[in-house]
Formats: sequence, structure tokens, C-alpha cells
Amino acid sequence: MSQCLFCRIVAGEIPADEVMRTDEIVAFRDNSPQAPVHVLVIPTSHYADARAMSSADPRLAGHLLNAATDVAMSEGLDSGYRIVLNTGDEGGQTIHHVHAHVLGGRALKWPPG
Repeated sequence: MSQCLFCRIVAGEIPADEVMRTDEIVAFRDNSPQAPVHVLVIPTSHYADARAMSSADPRLAGHLLNAATDVAMSEGLDSGYRIVLNTGDEGGQTIHHVHAHVLGGRALKWPPG
């Protein structure tokens, strides 16, 4: 996965504004934020999308969701936030390494678009 952008961030080859790092999870600020708080939460292991990760390692899928919630709380999003996992091209996924978007800091509309 040497060409995967997120794998390269995990490996430290590409700098990122990290807000959390564990053996299994890295969270960092999105370079193109869609809200005042926009953090990406990724597993350190490469899985193409949410379906692949939840099928191969359901425990890690739960850990990713817990980490996204921890990030939201550490970013002060007590009044509300959104966690988004885009899966597949038609689902809006542009980087094929599973990642959760933690969005907040303003009122979020529905539907998202």
C-alpha cells in the first residue's frame, strides 16, 4: 500500500496535523475542511472501505467508531457532531482507505448533499 495517501500518513512519510494516535488509529485534521471541525479518523491497517474493515475486523470497526467519538469530545463538540463513512465511488469515497469524517462546530443540515 505504498501509494495509499493515508498509509503514507500513518507511516510518517507525509505530515498531518494529528489530534490522536494509537497503535490502531490515527486522527488528523482534514486539509479541506467542510466544517469548523473536520477530523479524519483512520485505522493504521489498510482496508479499502468500511465494508472491508467490518468484515475482516469487526473489533477494529468498533474501535474506529469509539475513537471518532473520543475525537469529537476532545474537540469540544458536546452540542452535536456528525460521523460520516463514505463507502465506494458512488458513496463519495475518494481515498480508498477507510476513514471516518468527524464534522462539527456549526449546525449541520440534512440531507448532506
